[in-house]
Amino acid sequence: MPSTAVRPPSLSRDPAFLRLWAGTTASGLATWALPFILGLAVLDRSIGAVDLGVVLATRTIGFLAAVPVAGVLADRFSRRGVVLWSGLVAAAGSPLIAVGLGRSVWLMAAAAALVGAGQGACRPAFQALTAEVVDEDRRQPANAAMTLAVRVTTLVAPSLTALLAVVADTAALLVGTGVLWLVTALVPPPGADKPAVVGVRAGFAAEFAEGVREARRHPWFLAGLAALTAVIATGYSATGVVLPLVSRDRYGTEAVLAAAMTAYTLGALAGAVLIARMRPRAQGWAALAALACYGFAPLALLLPVPAAVVVAAYAVAGLGIELFNVPWFTATQREVAPDKLARVSSLDFLLSYGLAPVGLALIAPAISAFGAAPVLLVCAGVCFLAPAAAALVPSTRGFRAEARQPDPHRKAS
Repeated sequence: MPSTAVRPPSLSRDPAFLRLWAGTTASGLATWALPFILGLAVLDRSIGAVDLGVVLATRTIGFLAAVPVAGVLADRFSRRGVVLWSGLVAAAGSPLIAVGLGRSVWLMAAAAALVGAGQGACRPAFQALTAEVVDEDRRQPANAAMTLAVRVTTLVAPSLTALLAVVADTAALLVGTGVLWLVTALVPPPGADKPAVVGVRAGFAAEFAEGVREARRHPWFLAGLAALTAVIATGYSATGVVLPLVSRDRYGTEAVLAAAMTAYTLGALAGAVLIARMRPRAQGWAALAALACYGFAPLALLLPVPAAVVVAAYAVAGLGIELFNVPWFTATQREVAPDKLARVSSLDFLLSYGLAPVGLALIAPAISAFGAAPVLLVCAGVCFLAPAAAALVPSTRGFRAEARQPDPHRKAS
């Protein structure tokens, strides 16, 4: 008898996914745009470089403070509701930055903290909402489509923003990011209804601790998160601090910096396209091997190679990071208990991306104390060895719990 099961529509014809995609893309574009627009404000002398550092630092503080709170709230209440309120908070903060521009750096800093809080709050909520909106079989291409959109905006947005700056001032561009945050708040679809909780809830700390315990139930997750955190804290720091210096001092031009960062984005785009359809047999090991490719970036900065080799190394690093990210997000959405998914995702963002500023803060003093070559060698070594060490954990092979093996001594009933 033929099956009567109805196949879900393709992602390109699924209105719920398209709304989710639009919301996440808008949040990614708004997140990227703010530091670029503030950089334009430095160029036109509306603010100073120190003011820029203060504003971006408070945005990071707001992000880090909001991520764990949002993880608990998104598991306790509606994920869609958390996306709504986080988007509205960021939308309210964006025009306040414009109001403080050239008048009060402290108003700008406070408003940037609101924007950072909205940005941080929507990240775990979006991860959990994706698992509610998209069925398991389509989540990998869905995650690939969303990260592809973010990479495309990163590639084209500098030119677009520069063109907009010709006809609009910096304040208007900042207000424009608020419009993007409104799209983030209002466009995404509703998720699954949460059952009403009967009785007294545990406190915030206790609920977050439940998420930590859930993460500890998955050895592959802890190993992969440790590897990702190490790679971002070292490889990303080398990109942020050493690449501009090498571009200027070794090659005598900023063109190498621009080419390497463009190649990184193009590599990430290629990775997102490939991973939408790739299904390696040992998906976790393949993802960790791809993550280790980030080590080629600091290695190329260390060695006296032609500029083309540096650019190629960054293309490989970009390719690898997306070949890791998409299976990583998909596995987390599949393996983690649905009622704890937002808290586990918040732990992911808090450690992997939250500790990136620590690496950036430490690498410059380390270079001053030990020299660039030893520091780059350590960064490359960490990028290669951390994923390899994670792969030693058996369950990382497929980024899933190990299947129980039948007891050979047990007789069949």
